[in-house]
Amino acid sequence: MSYALITGASKGIGRAIAKELASRNINVLLVARSENLLASLAGEIERNYKVQCHYFVADLSTPDSPDKIYNWCVTLKYPVNILVNNAGYGLSGSFDSRLINEHVDLINVGMLSTIKLIHLFLPHLRQHPKGYILNIGSSAAYQAVPYLATYAATKAFIVSFSRALKYELRNSNVNVSVVNPGVTDTNFSERASVPEKGLKTAEKIAMQPEQVAKLAVNSMFSRKAEVVTGFITRLTVMFVKLLPKRFSEKTAAKFYQ
Repeated sequence: MSYALITGASKGIGRAIAKELASRNINVLLVARSENLLASLAGEIERNYKVQCHYFVADLSTPDSPDKIYNWCVTLKYPVNILVNNAGYGLSGSFDSRLINEHVDLINVGMLSTIKLIHLFLPHLRQHPKGYILNIGSSAAYQAVPYLATYAATKAFIVSFSRALKYELRNSNVNVSVVNPGVTDTNFSERASVPEKGLKTAEKIAMQPEQVAKLAVNSMFSRKAEVVTGFITRLTVMFVKLLPKRFSEKTAAKFYQ
């Protein structure tokens, strides 16, 4: 018996990934901040998919949370062969309009918790015939995004780190995939306080979390290195790579200022 551990599992893409994995007869471990939402989802998964589902309440902005999650799994002997680093959120607005602690918390959740959890769980992943690491990045990783600066920078790190780690583990049983969604119908925009113009644009092109989850899980099991979800998002990323950086930065800034 083995388990998939998913962070940020109570809402949005994380919730959808948990259900997608459970639908494939995979036992799941859910991690997020909201105990009520986790308990409700765990009950739903066990009823609908007949797999084991347990949860752990943790705030990944707290530096010792990865250790607590790891110790929970070790103490209760949950063998993890799939690690999904999904937890994250955004902060829109100018850099200095936010307290420095807000930026630090975002970095802890979106970047540092990922590498800590991977470092902790990698020896365990190696013990299984097949181990998987799925990191959820963002299409924002492919350019600097003014007024969403810290978030985009953390996602750029996730993409770079994931590709490097995949290469390091190329001769092992552990695969690393990074999946980069574009606009998805979650509470990201509200949590990030995205201005009205950005919200209206997002409504027109947003993918559903279930679509992103299926693509993400398929990519992971196909051992793909890096995937951008959705035609519009892939097209946008292609143009960003071709166009002058100043132009793409000016365009992106309009949605978040």
